[in-house]
Amino acid sequence: MTKERSITAFWVALLASLASALVLGIQAQPGFISIDCGASNEYIDENTNITYKMDDGFIGSGKNVLMSRSRAFDQNNLQILNDARIFPDGMRNCYTLKPDQGKNRTYLIRAWFWFGNYDGKDQFPSFDLYVDVNYWYTVDYTFYMSVSEEIMYVSKADDIQVCLVNTGNGVPFISALELRALDDDIYPLRSGLLRVSQRLSLGRSLVANPVRYPDDVYDRVWSSWTDVNWHMLENTSAIDLSDKNNAYKVPEEVLRTALATINSNSSLYFLRTFDRGSLAWAPPKKWIVYLHFMEIERLSGPKRELTISINDNQFTETVSLEYLKPVAVVSTLVSGPHIILSINSTNKSGNPPILNAVEIYNVGDLPIVPTAQDDVKAINDIKAMYHIKSESWQGDPCVPSEFTWDGLNCSYGNPPRIISLDLSNNQLAGAIPETLAELPNLTFLDLSGNNLIGSVPEALRKKVVENHLYMSLIGNADLCLADPCLHKKKQNTIHVSIVTLVSGFSAVLFGALAIIWLIKRKQIAESSKRMLKLKNRPFEYGEVSKITANFGRVIGEGGFGKVYHGTLDDDTVVAVKMLSESSKQGYKEFQAEAQLLVIIHHRNLVSLFGYCDDSKHMALIYEYMANGNLRQHLSDDHPKVLTWSKRLQIATDAAQGLDYLHNGCKPPIIHRDLKTSNILLNEDFQAKIADFGLSRAFAAENDSRVSTRPAGTIGYLSPEFQSSGNCDKKSDVYSFGIVLFELITGQPAIMRSRDGSSFKHILEWLIPIIESGDILRILDPRLQGEFNINSAWKVVEIAMSCTQPRAIDRPDINHVLAELKDSLCPYGKVAENFPI
Repeated sequence: MTKERSITAFWVALLASLASALVLGIQAQPGFISIDCGASNEYIDENTNITYKMDDGFIGSGKNVLMSRSRAFDQNNLQILNDARIFPDGMRNCYTLKPDQGKNRTYLIRAWFWFGNYDGKDQFPSFDLYVDVNYWYTVDYTFYMSVSEEIMYVSKADDIQVCLVNTGNGVPFISALELRALDDDIYPLRSGLLRVSQRLSLGRSLVANPVRYPDDVYDRVWSSWTDVNWHMLENTSAIDLSDKNNAYKVPEEVLRTALATINSNSSLYFLRTFDRGSLAWAPPKKWIVYLHFMEIERLSGPKRELTISINDNQFTETVSLEYLKPVAVVSTLVSGPHIILSINSTNKSGNPPILNAVEIYNVGDLPIVPTAQDDVKAINDIKAMYHIKSESWQGDPCVPSEFTWDGLNCSYGNPPRIISLDLSNNQLAGAIPETLAELPNLTFLDLSGNNLIGSVPEALRKKVVENHLYMSLIGNADLCLADPCLHKKKQNTIHVSIVTLVSGFSAVLFGALAIIWLIKRKQIAESSKRMLKLKNRPFEYGEVSKITANFGRVIGEGGFGKVYHGTLDDDTVVAVKMLSESSKQGYKEFQAEAQLLVIIHHRNLVSLFGYCDDSKHMALIYEYMANGNLRQHLSDDHPKVLTWSKRLQIATDAAQGLDYLHNGCKPPIIHRDLKTSNILLNEDFQAKIADFGLSRAFAAENDSRVSTRPAGTIGYLSPEFQSSGNCDKKSDVYSFGIVLFELITGQPAIMRSRDGSSFKHILEWLIPIIESGDILRILDPRLQGEFNINSAWKVVEIAMSCTQPRAIDRPDINHVLAELKDSLCPYGKVAENFPI
């Protein structure tokens, strides 16, 4: 009896094991990542048998909420919509997906959104969706229903990041996120991405559930669609859909139905307009269309032969159909605001045209290049090692530039590189990782004020010695420079003399380093050359001549001298500012600019690459700003007109740079010569403030005023600066207000009469007009009415507040910045009625 029980138990266990293995096989779904955002546990969806995981391990921010379904119109009735993850904190929150297939593979990525009014406020949010560093879509709700957004995307890295960006229009949220690995030959992508506009199974009942996994091995979602003006066809026979006959693996359930015209003389006419989404996608311009055919009728006569035309013959093709054999037709790239599809039967066919399924993809660009992958790996290793939880440390570290991680500065070449890292006073513990030396372009590293231990890696010490890196380690009491570290206590039996020797050595070492540091601090104050050597590469005059091709191309000129176009050995394009011997600006201003550019780093300030102080030849080597200065673009003779939205973005960029100088630097820095010719534009029209030769830092952080000789440019000087020479941050705000008025009007700060005989300050001209309420008279006529009138009024009000006669009546630049960001779209949906 015992033996029989044992055998029975064995078979029960074996069957249980087999059943478990079968279940695991169903759950596995190789190439799938499925996240129920906000779920409290992992589960298997009862409709698809797909295993959905929680957010854990994919994102480290956000909060889980339950969504009310009582008011829902949700034809899918999906379990993934029962909850969501919301992101009330941080500007950018990113999921990190790590598919087993790795980089350079095509993936289907789908995000689900269901706004269940979880907070009871009936306020529908709007926010942006990014894939890696590029814009994907604007999620914008106007009623209660579920929405999914889907793309085909080739990852250039092993990780794919899907980011939700807060645009100030409500709290971003997400219900589910799905990734599916695809065969690379079915949706080939040479560049860009394919955004799904529609994927339709034709001829199926509208009440039928969408077709997806397991019927579709890629888990594409096929929505049902029909038309009362067309004839519905269906075949219930067994269909052989082996890979050989069905390369696109379109589900049998999709192909067994179709729509046809009533007779062969009628065209199967299919029009699709797309007005959903943000201005970035509406109207879309470029399309690829996938048409899926299969003959599902047994015809007694000739085969069905069809001619296809898309968007007025931008694409044409003729196909012949055989019974129960799938045919896929993929269009070339077509353009236009709509998709107009026409399918006709050929004369020799005599059978009405049919169509079983259609996929319509909007082709999107990927204009932003991600940060170099070795830099990304290195900084993420540092993030993991030190358990850094900063809200900003999500997504790509450098780009888009408005989301650069706190404490980082980057060069924006191709690809962007990390050049500066400030992790001071962050309570970091442990050793300094060797990984920091793997940031090849890093020239500034501040680890002061932490709890670091161990020795400084040899690779970092070497960079410091060779003047390739400026590194601050002050305030790390347990950090040593010897390698390996010489400890005060190794064993209980250690001799006092050895302890004294080691302690003395450490004291001498740190004392020597302290003296060296103090000497360098003194040198910084005395000479820009010595200061620059701490961070930027010195250039000999011969090198400068070589870089500029013997000073062959002048790209600018000022009181200091000329600016030349140059190219470094690594093909980086630079601007070389030479100080002429007759310069009115002089060596002191040259020093001031050099010293400031070493210690300040911000994406909206022009970066310094290096310097030359070779006898009589002095030069500063900057990043090259391909689109020159703002004043050039506002002049009447410039061929291209800056759009209103671009002007607002330039103003916001400049305000961010000024806000950093005033409120992000310790002590604060005033520019003292802010004007449109000192606001430079790179190839993407990102604005950066330049020319710091007249800048001054307050003697102490709580100082409010610098008294010095009047300096700057006529037209931009504040009243108090002109009268007394006293200036503070509010003087810069006044200059910024003048810049805003130049952006609004296109006019210079000092306006010349038509005959050139007289001059007038811009405020004298426009203030009476503004007070009359007719601001259309002051707006740049080259805009030709293409602006948002509400936004224009907002910016005029900001500029007026900045140019108040009394400094005390002007706002701080951080308030101005907040108002400018609001002016980009001040009245929500109303702004859509006015082109920006």
